Amino acid sequence: MPSNKDDGGWKKFVWNSEKGELLGRTGGSWFKILLFYVIFYGCLAGIFIGTIQALLLTLSNYKPTWQDRVAPPGLTHTPRSDKAEVAFNLNDVETYLPYTKALRDFLAKYDDDNQRDQMKYEDCGDEPAEYKNRGDLESDVGIRKACRFSRSLLGPCSGIEDNEFGFRNGKPCLIVKLNRIVNFRPRPPTSNGSIPEEAQPKVQPNVIPIYCTNKREEDAGKIGEIKYYGIGGGFPLQYYPYYGKLLHPQYLQPLVALHFTNLTMNTELRIECKVFGDNIDYSEKDRYQGRFDIKITISSL
Repeated sequence: MPSNKDDGGWKKFVWNSEKGELLGRTGGSWFKILLFYVIFYGCLAGIFIGTIQALLLTLSNYKPTWQDRVAPPGLTHTPRSDKAEVAFNLNDVETYLPYTKALRDFLAKYDDDNQRDQMKYEDCGDEPAEYKNRGDLESDVGIRKACRFSRSLLGPCSGIEDNEFGFRNGKPCLIVKLNRIVNFRPRPPTSNGSIPEEAQPKVQPNVIPIYCTNKREEDAGKIGEIKYYGIGGGFPLQYYPYYGKLLHPQYLQPLVALHFTNLTMNTELRIECKVFGDNIDYSEKDRYQGRFDIKITISSL
């Protein structure tokens, strides 16, 4: 008998035929509470959508609204490893094969055949020149042409004649670039005050100079001659500014090739490279902000 009463109480709660209640509420009560929640959550959704739309109205499709946390520019190199180290053995092709493959893959987009379209690319000269003005970001100009950059400008580091980029002979190449920053115009140094004396001869108009030297004092005299290939041996201004992926989809960054022609063998060498400019800073927290250092070890045993 108790179980029958419990069953009857539970069934009566689900549906009370005497009062016409479902789960303790009449049809009118259910309608009112459902209507309330529909209106309540509809208002919340409207506020959320309106807030998002208002935020989107403040954003540009072409340029980040806030760039205060971006510390331009980063200086990076290819080939690149997690430990910022290039180590190989002259007598073992397998040890430097990943490096040469990385260089070939990186330079593939700089092949002349990929830059022939006159609607997408234009010649900007093989000598340093002033900024290339292609209009404002928000103008109606639309897609902007990109300056051609032929890999032949990189000399023996182009991979055209030597597809092993000097690694086989113990004279490796590194390809260096400045990271892309939308609408950023790097400014060449206007004085030699912050530039090391040995790097001052590299300063010239319309070029962001780059200079590499030994990071540690004990490596002085072990680095040998470093040759710089590219336009003006640095980063020419006619390749700036960059207009972003939407307006500048074919953009090619100018490159500098570093050719280490006389590194000391069987010794770990630590080399630091820096670019110099009035609006280029360095940070101890970011090893790639305006500079990088790399360890190079060439074994010949």
